[in-house]
Amino acid sequence: MDPADEEEGREKPPVIYTMENKPIVTCAGDQNLFTSLYPTLSQQLPREPMEWRRSYGRAPKMIHLESNFVQFKEELLPKEGNKALLTFPFLHIYWTECCDTEVYKTTVKDDITKWQNVLKAHSSMDWLIVVVESDAKKKNKTNILPRTSIVDKIRNDFCNKQSDRCVVLSDPLKDSSRSQESWNAFLTKLRTLLLMSFTKNLGKFEDDMRTLREKRTEPGWSFCEYFMVQEELAFVFEMLQQFEDALVQYDELDALFSQYVVNFGAGDGANWLTFFCQPVRSWNGLILRKPIDMEKRELIQNQEATLLDLRSYLFSRQCTLLIFLQRPWEVSQRALELLHNCVQELKLLEVSVPPGALDCWVFLSCLEVLQRIEGCCDRAQIDANVSHTVGLWSYATEKLKSLGYLCGLVSEKGPNSEDLNRTVDLLAGLGAERPETANASQSPYKKLKEALSSVEAFEKHYLDLSHATIEMYTNIGRIRSAKLVGKDLAEFYMRKKGPQKAEVYLQGALKTYLAEGWALLVTHTRKQLAECQKQLGQIENYLQTSSLLAGDNHLTEEERKRFCQEILDFANQQAENQGQKVILPMHSFAQLKTLHFDPPNAVVHVGGKLCIELTLLSQMPIPVQVDQVAIHVHFSIEKNNYRKTAEWLTKHKTSNGVISFPNEITGLPLSRNNLPALELCEMYERSPSDNSLNTAGIICKNTHMLLRRQESSTSLDVPSGVTLEDGAHVLKCNNLTLEPGDNKIIFNIQAKEPGTYTLRQLCTSVGKVQFVLLHIYPIVQYDVYSQEPQLKVEPMTESLLAGIPQKVKFTVTTGHYTMKSGDTLQLSNADAMPILYHPESKAVIYSNTREKISESSLRIQSSEKITSISLPVAPAYHVIEFELEVMYLPSATESAVEKENTTHKESHRRKKEKQKQDNCMATVDQKVTIDCPWSIYSTIIALTFCIPFNAKHSLLSAGKRKYVQVCVQNLSELCFQLSDYSLKNSAECTDLQLVPLNPASQQVVYSKQSIFFVWELKWTKELPLSLQCLFSVSFCPATSEEQSLTLKPFTYEFQVENFFTLYHVKTEIFPPLDAEYCKTGSLCSLEVSITRLVELSEVDRDEALTESDGYCTTKLMYEVVDNSSNWAVCGKSSGVISMPVAPRATHKVHMEVMPLFAGYLPFPDVRLFKYLPHHSAHSMQLDADSWIENDNLSVDKNVDEQADSSSIRSRGSLHSTASGEHKGLPMPRLQPFSPGQVFNSSTGMQILVIPSKDDHVLEVNVT
Repeated sequence: MDPADEEEGREKPPVIYTMENKPIVTCAGDQNLFTSLYPTLSQQLPREPMEWRRSYGRAPKMIHLESNFVQFKEELLPKEGNKALLTFPFLHIYWTECCDTEVYKTTVKDDITKWQNVLKAHSSMDWLIVVVESDAKKKNKTNILPRTSIVDKIRNDFCNKQSDRCVVLSDPLKDSSRSQESWNAFLTKLRTLLLMSFTKNLGKFEDDMRTLREKRTEPGWSFCEYFMVQEELAFVFEMLQQFEDALVQYDELDALFSQYVVNFGAGDGANWLTFFCQPVRSWNGLILRKPIDMEKRELIQNQEATLLDLRSYLFSRQCTLLIFLQRPWEVSQRALELLHNCVQELKLLEVSVPPGALDCWVFLSCLEVLQRIEGCCDRAQIDANVSHTVGLWSYATEKLKSLGYLCGLVSEKGPNSEDLNRTVDLLAGLGAERPETANASQSPYKKLKEALSSVEAFEKHYLDLSHATIEMYTNIGRIRSAKLVGKDLAEFYMRKKGPQKAEVYLQGALKTYLAEGWALLVTHTRKQLAECQKQLGQIENYLQTSSLLAGDNHLTEEERKRFCQEILDFANQQAENQGQKVILPMHSFAQLKTLHFDPPNAVVHVGGKLCIELTLLSQMPIPVQVDQVAIHVHFSIEKNNYRKTAEWLTKHKTSNGVISFPNEITGLPLSRNNLPALELCEMYERSPSDNSLNTAGIICKNTHMLLRRQESSTSLDVPSGVTLEDGAHVLKCNNLTLEPGDNKIIFNIQAKEPGTYTLRQLCTSVGKVQFVLLHIYPIVQYDVYSQEPQLKVEPMTESLLAGIPQKVKFTVTTGHYTMKSGDTLQLSNADAMPILYHPESKAVIYSNTREKISESSLRIQSSEKITSISLPVAPAYHVIEFELEVMYLPSATESAVEKENTTHKESHRRKKEKQKQDNCMATVDQKVTIDCPWSIYSTIIALTFCIPFNAKHSLLSAGKRKYVQVCVQNLSELCFQLSDYSLKNSAECTDLQLVPLNPASQQVVYSKQSIFFVWELKWTKELPLSLQCLFSVSFCPATSEEQSLTLKPFTYEFQVENFFTLYHVKTEIFPPLDAEYCKTGSLCSLEVSITRLVELSEVDRDEALTESDGYCTTKLMYEVVDNSSNWAVCGKSSGVISMPVAPRATHKVHMEVMPLFAGYLPFPDVRLFKYLPHHSAHSMQLDADSWIENDNLSVDKNVDEQADSSSIRSRGSLHSTASGEHKGLPMPRLQPFSPGQVFNSSTGMQILVIPSKDDHVLEVNVT
């Protein structure tokens, strides 16, 4: 402390409540010593930061400590009950440089004792004794004790338990390392003690403050007293430069007061709130240019402050701290919330406020905040953060407008005496201008006073503010807000009789509201626009706006009737130019709801009648007399359009004939109902410390879709170039009265010219006004056609079956031709398809809409070549239908020949395809030529018949006995009864006898089922190699009644070749020696016996036959295979043998096989082939597949089919060695025997195999 100010400090109390406040530290002892050290101490103390750890889990902070060192006085010590922290001394220091024991005992010790006694009396335990060591005094006094003795005495006398409370400062004024180390140790101790004192005293203060806050529900609790206590804590934090913590204290006071105001509005009021319900007598706005507004603080301390005083002071302190925290844009945000909240709080507390006073306070406050922000930010920052301040500009503009209306500055005649008196009262409530703004030329006070001084000044200031606000809103993309300010500006221009300026802003706002679907805003803006257009004399635009308002349900009934009457009055005027009409859009006058065609398909022939019924919803509130309702129709003839039939047109039309039109909100091309649905998601915010739920809410994920701007490109004017004159194709309905709501309007049309008629426009004429629907959408059309006569023949069932009577429907569409008496259909007869005539046959005549007109008998005359059908008399555009029975008679061998013509090679390649085709009926097309009376050309009709049966044969053998089996498969959906079956030899050989084994009774074959017929072949002498057989069976539907008509039987012709048994094959398996049964894993003996049964015949004469001295042999190849994997053939499983061609000649083959499983196992398969030597013609054949496919014979079907391709192919390849290594060498060939030439008597035999005895454990899994 400066010694020169010491005396002055004794007379004047220390100045508090300034931003320069620092924590107080008292200094006792040698004042001259402290004075010499003060400059160094004040500079060094704040240089190093210290970590401040606080209670209640608050985060530690690094702070720089500064102190206000003052001379120790007992008056500075806090008295009992004093809670002031700014005047509280946080630390007491005693300074001494005594180095003489005598001096210490006589003076210093007593002085320290008195000092400590005073501290103890006031319960102050934060003290420190500093002993300064000086080398100069040591040199002057040689009899002094060492320094440590004085320090030890002080510690023994005063610091028994707190030895660290006494520190030594060595040569503080010297620039040496010892001196610097001494300073560092002293400053560290001083900072530590200061922080300890802060923590202890602030913690106690906070506890006391918390206790006081908890008493807020007790009677007599005062918010103002509590305000001063918590603000004291905020001052301390601010003193420590902890501005964030200081701001928290004011925010807590703000929230506490706001909650009490809200509770008061809910009926739960505190007594102390009555102090803030005083009438408002001053409205000079916020004061933000002083760090602390002492005037308002004293009012709060004395409990004399109004609501505006408290809010103004509280916000000024928050503003100051936010500026220190370099958050000026938060100031603007908080200011806007404060101004709006104050308006609501005044209403909740029912505070008496003079008219306009609150507007003045808000206006001044807005400008004060803006100027305060401009004072701490440069222009570039302000321009970049317009979004934070534009709200204040807009609010100030709104309040200035309210003041102008209140003080008569916007009226046409200017302010009257009452307005002037009100202006004087408002200016008086502002008081005198504050000194800090007295010299500013653009202070809020001067701006408001100047704006209220005259009409011209108000207009200048209001327009400047409005234009600036609109520009700012536009620059940041807030178009809606800009349009809202523009709408207020338009209202101002209307009051100032400037409608031409107002129209621009109203049209802009209306365009935005229409695009975004704000219905109420559209209605309000249209009312203003209508008045503006009326003053400007824009008749057409005014009538259009009036029609929109007349149909607007957001207006009252009286307002709607008034606007409707405006239209009717103009429509009924007698103008000089009668031809001039006003064209307005239809949607404001009436809405097209539905359109109904009769007939419903909207298709009519030339000369027919069509009825169109419109449902028109009138938007007008009263009945309107309409001169004419007209539909303008566009006629078009597309290419080949006149050839469209009624059937084709009917398929492409709506079934009920009703077309609905989309609902449209009057004047709103985009309804808010068409916006996408809200997409909401939950949001939870949890505490990071204990994960407890702090807040919960919802977030809209598609706000960009819901709140986006949509510019409307639709013009309010009718597009130019639309022709509404009466043309050749206009449908009219005259002299109607449209009632409010739905109205039915009927148009009757006589079809004339064929083509497509499209309904383009709807026009309603009311006097001089025409309401036009420019485009009827969705597209509505009706068709007029001229149709050529047609004949259609189609079966009555899904498919026509051959061999039985089937119904066929004839449909004659007359088209433009009229059926006369004597008109007939001439059908050419076909032998394979006779037409069956029934006398009860009828012909039915239908109208074009399928209504039955009449019915008449059908007369049919048949000759050898022609069948004539007499058609009944029928008018044009009608349909004649009748049914006839036809029967297709297939030829005897049609289906069999078709199959036999296929080569064996093709059959083998497409085996699987044919198996699928066997399940489908064969089809035959029968063409009929018909001569029609309306045409000189003949019509050819093709009917497709399906053969219901499929037959196939097979040869069965039992030794030398032979059997023929015929399988008849019913492929149709009907059930048939079969009888009179027979099988005959086409050559009529007397030595052959076919003995039937089936019963002679009738049998039923069901749908998709088969029936088998078997004959035994018996012969007396040798037969030819090939037999031609003809199978025949009579059939009729099983469910039909007795028919007089005789049906032709079903026949099937086939050929049997090489059916004599040449060889007999027998297989035997013997268990091992000394064993009764075969066992698994043991080798068993397999014996194959091949026996020749007949003499040499023609079939044996081939390349394999060898003759020598009348003795003939042939080569055979045998093969033992087991496709079921039951046996393992050991050793050679195939071989070639030379077989004598003589009866009873036998060849036996032995081999070993091993059973792999226990049980009754089937014998392995034994196959026999002819082994043909190589021949030059076959030298290039490479594999067994080629050999088989080049033969005309197929493998016997009695042989296992699973082995025919795989086994023969693999074995043939083995014996022919037709691999890539021997390609091109002459190879032998294999030729299978024909069916029945080889009889295997062991086929189907089984042998018992028992399991072998084994001591191994058998694991069995049961699932």
